[in-house]
Amino acid sequence: MRIAAVDIGSNSTRLLVADVRDGRVEELFRRSTVTRLGDGVDSSGRLAADSCERVHEALAGYSRELKAAGCERVGGIATSAVRDAANGAEFAAQILRRHGIAIDVIDGTREAELTFAGVATGSAFADGARTLVVDIGGGSTEFIVGEQGELRFNTSTNLGAVRHSERFLHRDPPTKSELQSLTEESTALLEQAIPAQWRGGVVRAVAVAGTPTVLAAVDQALEPFDPWKVHDYAITRSACDALLDRLAALPLAERREVVGLHPDRAPTIVAGAAILQVAMEVFALDQVVVSERDLLYGIALALSAKS
Repeated sequence: MRIAAVDIGSNSTRLLVADVRDGRVEELFRRSTVTRLGDGVDSSGRLAADSCERVHEALAGYSRELKAAGCERVGGIATSAVRDAANGAEFAAQILRRHGIAIDVIDGTREAELTFAGVATGSAFADGARTLVVDIGGGSTEFIVGEQGELRFNTSTNLGAVRHSERFLHRDPPTKSELQSLTEESTALLEQAIPAQWRGGVVRAVAVAGTPTVLAAVDQALEPFDPWKVHDYAITRSACDALLDRLAALPLAERREVVGLHPDRAPTIVAGAAILQVAMEVFALDQVVVSERDLLYGIALALSAKS
């Protein structure tokens, strides 16, 4: 069955077109557009009109592509920005009217479950060892622990690359005290949200979504972006520290010019990298492996299973 899966996140709007058979996802193509839907939601509690319009523009282009691909089933989800906004349900209804795409506004638990399912289409859980999945989004970050191929623990936190850029990083470039405040609050949040029994004993860690893929591209100086050089790339703790130091030291205009970093992700990559650094510290990780098998794959599986 040919599936079109849409993910409307706080920072980007994404599309996956894939053939799904017997629980296997064969990716045909994917698209990602930085739409910054979560801009200002943390402070205002509402989706801004210009942010919504950026998403509509992206979806208009995606709709043409998925129709040309002959997709048999189309659907999608919306995450942190939409579920946090007072006008989130209204926006989801607009998407159905304008683009014919039914969007489910899901909670953090469901987001974690779908991400786990997407990552599990690869080999991450093949040996049954305790594996952590970190999904760093614009408005939330999900932490999922699996063992023996089963989801054992998950939590969705209000750590996000957009949210924490707005909360903490006000100077250009950000100051050391701003970064320290971001790090300290993020560490305290994770230690409270994740019981010690799940913070220990992790054999491997998989990181998905925009932040880790961008950091993997920057670490390799990829130009142009190549998803197959990003997939399965290991970001070590020392590399994460060095990338954060490098990117945080640059004014935004110079950050936009960094090889491997899409200019539209430059405003939020520092906060995203800081969140990844905190996660590696809290879970005592030496490295994380980047995966392109993520939430979109989980959405595609869920759509294929619908009767």
